[in-house]
Amino acid sequence: MKLILASTSPFRKAILDKLGIEFDTASPKTDETALENEAPQTLVERLSIAKAKVIADKVDNALVIGSDQVSVIDGEIIGKPHTHENAIKQLQKASGKTVTFYTGLCLYNAATGQYQSEVVPFDVIFRELDDRLINAYLKKETPYNCAGSFKSEALGIILFEKLQGDDPNTLMGLPLIQLVKMLEKENYPII
Repeated sequence: MKLILASTSPFRKAILDKLGIEFDTASPKTDETALENEAPQTLVERLSIAKAKVIADKVDNALVIGSDQVSVIDGEIIGKPHTHENAIKQLQKASGKTVTFYTGLCLYNAATGQYQSEVVPFDVIFRELDDRLINAYLKKETPYNCAGSFKSEALGIILFEKLQGDDPNTLMGLPLIQLVKMLEKENYPII
């Protein structure tokens, strides 16, 4: 059975590459707009399922992996900053606080129409950040296309006090521990 990652994210592709298994990637082209009063966990689960289903509907015999992630500070969803000014605001807001990342994961069996889904949390506890550190970091790493305005797998680590979660891959957008369990339930061999 073919395995397809319903994402064009280079981060998710690199994470899945760690398993050493063959897979294809496909762009799910899904509207990621939150519904009115939608909780972050509900949003990422809905979107991960939708992304997987869009691709699963186009193939006959494949397992399709869908994933979506949001970061939350003080109950507010924080997306990708896109600009230096927005990134400054996000990191100032995160200073000294816990930012929770919710990652939705779905494994969709295109042959049966059945799927497994889960929402995996991961907490990032930020150090107290001053404006000098924030500006220097942003100029060096330019994480403007990253939720929360940092890259945890790189220099962003200097911003943190502590990381809390079951799987560090979750923070980068694809919870491998949960994915392996889902693949095993589908009798898909990893090794």
